[in-house]
Amino acid sequence: MINHRKLTPVEQSMEILNRCAGSLNIVTISRVKGGLKEEIVRQALDLIQTRHPRLKSCIVGALDSLHFKFGARKIPLRVVSKQTSEQWQEVVVSELNQPIDSENGLIRAVLITFPNDKLNYLLTTLHHAISDGLSTIQLHSEILTYCHKIVDGEKEENIHSLHPLPDIQELMPKSMDGNITSFKRLLFLLRHIIKLRLRRPKTLSFEKCVPLELRRSNMVQRKLNQEITAQLIELCKKERTTVQGALCAAMMLAVAREIDSKSRANLRLSCNSYIDLRKRLQTEIHRENLGILVSAIISLHTLDINTYFWDLARDVRQQLKVGLESEDIFNIVLMSKKIYQYLLSHPNEAPTTVSVTNIGRTDIPNNYGFFQLEEISFVPGQAAFGAIFAAAVTTFQGIMILNFMFSEPSISKERIEILVNHTISYIVDVSKKNYI
Repeated sequence: MINHRKLTPVEQSMEILNRCAGSLNIVTISRVKGGLKEEIVRQALDLIQTRHPRLKSCIVGALDSLHFKFGARKIPLRVVSKQTSEQWQEVVVSELNQPIDSENGLIRAVLITFPNDKLNYLLTTLHHAISDGLSTIQLHSEILTYCHKIVDGEKEENIHSLHPLPDIQELMPKSMDGNITSFKRLLFLLRHIIKLRLRRPKTLSFEKCVPLELRRSNMVQRKLNQEITAQLIELCKKERTTVQGALCAAMMLAVAREIDSKSRANLRLSCNSYIDLRKRLQTEIHRENLGILVSAIISLHTLDINTYFWDLARDVRQQLKVGLESEDIFNIVLMSKKIYQYLLSHPNEAPTTVSVTNIGRTDIPNNYGFFQLEEISFVPGQAAFGAIFAAAVTTFQGIMILNFMFSEPSISKERIEILVNHTISYIVDVSKKNYI
């Protein structure tokens, strides 16, 4: 049965990482105006647990035989009182560093309250084995929809329960079926290793090497206002690239400045871009379906002191375009367990220079009757992976929110803030310069 199936390799990897200080679990953050109350959120969580079967699942079994099992407890809801609205980030960092008790459930929630009871932050932490950035954003929209209906006195009866997604391999194109695919996967892994060994991209150095159990996730958030966000999007179209390309370029230039601020002669860097697979499967999967439906493409770049921002952004776009047309986006998912096993066995090596997960414009409402969604974003835990400059990006109501996540003490917050400031400066400067 789908409900009780064995975890796929990528799902198994997410459970292994969950046990490493909650690495790669996804915290989604909503800033809500209107005064959410604990009893309202409690009822809404009960309703979404009825709607989404994976929210009623646990993960049980030994590491080599993990499987989903129905029987999760009610979604845990914690209420935290803070004095100022700026303190929400303390709670997010705490959530990032707390593994999910996967034997009892795969989600938990936090409601942050303030003396001004008209403002709240609603956080959910979801196991990455059952979710990705797109689906967690959609889930928050569903929670707020239920909150509005509950306050409005509208009763939800006969909630339609979604079907849990099957093994992702069953959803992949038919070209990925058959015995020959095992050979293709090994060939992909061999090509990937050879390419990285030959190019040897530079990464940020570790400031301090400690065992995985002593590492912690942290984050720095920045926002681009509506004007800069709109200018950036328009300029990307004009320069024949994408927002993903521009973000990757800005972050790589910031790292290049940090690694070699003077010559930057033939500096080789790599960029990991996460991509959505939902429209690339045999049957298109809607974002309301919880599941890990993402892949990744690593692009390789050579920078020097004269590297032009838009040339680098176009190079990212071109390499992503080639990657998206290849079966490698499916091979990397199928080989993910071996890849993560290698990374965890080499904890003091950074697998890539920068990493960007950008879900683009979040197409959900901001108005939920009594409640207004002012901001929404997400951030995965990063504790296991040191010395990577990484960002999770959302655009909501015309404002781009960039959550830069990192592993301490591999990289200090002070160093990350320098990299973040340089990144934002590159984006703002190219946006303003092209509009003068």
